[in-house]
Amino acid sequence: MEARASRIIHRGLVLAGLLICIAGRAAGQGAAGTDGTLEPRYLVDMPTAGMPDKNTMTLDVNFCQEGGVLVGIGVGVLDRFSFGISYGGSRIIGSDSPVMNPVPGVNIRVRILEEGMALPALVLGFDSQGKDGYLKDLSRYQVKSPGLFAAASKNYRFLGFLSFHGGVNYCFERADGDRDINAFVGIEKTIGPVVSVVGEYNFATNDNGDRALGKGYGYINIAFRLMLGNGLTLSANFKDMVKNGSTVTVANRTVGLEYSLVF
Repeated sequence: MEARASRIIHRGLVLAGLLICIAGRAAGQGAAGTDGTLEPRYLVDMPTAGMPDKNTMTLDVNFCQEGGVLVGIGVGVLDRFSFGISYGGSRIIGSDSPVMNPVPGVNIRVRILEEGMALPALVLGFDSQGKDGYLKDLSRYQVKSPGLFAAASKNYRFLGFLSFHGGVNYCFERADGDRDINAFVGIEKTIGPVVSVVGEYNFATNDNGDRALGKGYGYINIAFRLMLGNGLTLSANFKDMVKNGSTVTVANRTVGLEYSLVF
């Protein structure tokens, strides 16, 4: 079963690479800095009200602890509707046998309100993809998936761009008995034409019960994003800066790549 799953994600990575090569002549954009033309869809782990434009495809590849790789593909189907799927696992990089996620993740977003002078953009969505590996014995991801969520985002011009984000979510990974609604907030600041800094606080109120993985502090995450050009954005993430997780001694360091193209 594991070998079959490994073959599936390997073929998915190959297919993703082929898509990038085939689409090399397509118009590419980026999601960092003042020159970025794409709305960021995530802070670090939690969603924003950002969406891919219509007829835009996004490819996300995230590398996390224990040789983990997570690949996601999303499409802006309509002006206010997008759909995506993702799949990955742990120990994909390295010599150990891969441990694959039980099912692919699904991401659906609907833009309810466009950003205006006074009001933020508002998105309702569903995202079943957790982060940093699946824990089979606990029936959950290390970082729980957002599940059903509502996210709002507001942007301002201040020495470039300054953006504020926030939202609430209800996760369906509830084998630990924690059924609370969660909340999250974040901030993003551009630094020059191709760099952005992102800060996120995930209150993790749905992961602070008797069987929680953390200590009840919530998660403070920071990301540095660099737009490399031709639709490619690199993200260096430093997660759990307050050491909420029992296994974190400095910070959980992950790397993400985002590629976008217009078709």
